[in-house]
Amino acid sequence: MAGIATDLKRLGRKDKAAILSRFFKTGPGEYGAGDIFLGVTVPEQRALAKKYFHLELTEIQVLLSSPIHEFRLTALLILVSKFEKSLSLERKKLVDFYLKNTNNINNWDLVDLSVYKILGCYLLDKPRAVLYRLACSKNLWERRIAIIATFAFIRQNDFTDTFQIAQKLLLDKHDLIQKAVGWMLREVGKRDLAREEDFLRQHYRLMPRTMLRYAIEKFSEAKRKKYLTK
Repeated sequence: MAGIATDLKRLGRKDKAAILSRFFKTGPGEYGAGDIFLGVTVPEQRALAKKYFHLELTEIQVLLSSPIHEFRLTALLILVSKFEKSLSLERKKLVDFYLKNTNNINNWDLVDLSVYKILGCYLLDKPRAVLYRLACSKNLWERRIAIIATFAFIRQNDFTDTFQIAQKLLLDKHDLIQKAVGWMLREVGKRDLAREEDFLRQHYRLMPRTMLRYAIEKFSEAKRKKYLTK
């Protein structure tokens, strides 16, 4: 455990840390308030996750409980690797661990780089009630976890839960949820444009503009204007 902490601190750069602190909105009252950055790049963290793949869950828990962003992200990258290399019983243990730590998965990159590869993948052949519970959470990050987890289903051309959770989050006031829903709808459209447009025709009048803009980002200019001006 001491080794990975030392390596992360050694790789930190103050100039990059300052940029990341602004980018991830760490100021008072902002969504990432209190998050501390060292200034370590994601590729560097991926390399360390590979080096420290052997860490036990108790050690990963220490990293996930840290106020330092790169400690938490590297912990999640290790968890992703462990999940991908594990069998069924071990995967359940890792998913349970992930769900117990949603309070520590508390920035959008932490969610986006881990949830569909762990929780989403695990639920491919299982009931998905947990996602609907998370979608109703007061916790911003749990709501984002719920919709981004469905990316695993989308990649298998299974769109039902994406649409249902998107509908639950349709009037969410936080832009990070609006962007996430719009992104997942756009991913559906890459695979089945007719299905995405069918959903949009039913709901676009109620959608926040941010969500709609993300959903139609890849449409032709004429089609985008049609949705935005109606």
